[in-house]
Amino acid sequence: MPQPSAKIFLVCHGAWSAGWAWKKMHPLMGAAGHRLLTPTYTGLGERAHLANPSIDLETHIADVLNVIRYEDLHDIVLLGHSYGGMVATGVADRAGDRIEQLIYLDAFVPRNGQSLLDLNEPARQSMRDRATSGDGWRVPPNPTPPDTPPDDLAWLTERRVDMPIKCFEQRLKLGREPTMPRSYIYATRITPADTFGPFAARAKTEPGWRYHEIDASHSPNVTAPEALMGLLEKIVAGER
Repeated sequence: MPQPSAKIFLVCHGAWSAGWAWKKMHPLMGAAGHRLLTPTYTGLGERAHLANPSIDLETHIADVLNVIRYEDLHDIVLLGHSYGGMVATGVADRAGDRIEQLIYLDAFVPRNGQSLLDLNEPARQSMRDRATSGDGWRVPPNPTPPDTPPDDLAWLTERRVDMPIKCFEQRLKLGREPTMPRSYIYATRITPADTFGPFAARAKTEPGWRYHEIDASHSPNVTAPEALMGLLEKIVAGER
């Protein structure tokens, strides 16, 4: 029987990544009595054979919405990591009645009409250059954080694949701002370009947010899974 406090966590993963990158979190979630779903977007991970130039942000939002529909999920804790914040925001807009709370993990938090590159203007030209140096639509992965252990680095490098550039260029259309409880987790071991600092600042000052920090680099699901699990437990329990 599920525990009374058991939750359904649904992950919208980051760019160049996939569901496999949350491997370390599954046993921790299971031990805590929770269910963790980590679907992979079209064109990435085990679905890399489906990659094509037409894939965009809306494709990935549809991927997650279909998991919600076909798994008949309700009372979801929706967790968006990095680029997955773009996806999670779109999912929350269209399936808000199924979502109990929304957690952003070192993630982009778009408003209506914004693309990822609108939110990360310094990366716009470099991403386009990286795509055009190949076949015109695939953006090679960004470097992993420098504190990634060697074994994890090898594991990530072997599995990360290029992203369709339209995922970064497409502007998100929202009906309204999410109304469910929202939390932001800021990874404090930042790289020189503090990409997610503005979203952390927004969560600290804007009504409707709970703000948290984790002593980890950008992907704590890989480098600090136990610390991330502990923090997620506190968030879903309503602790500050």
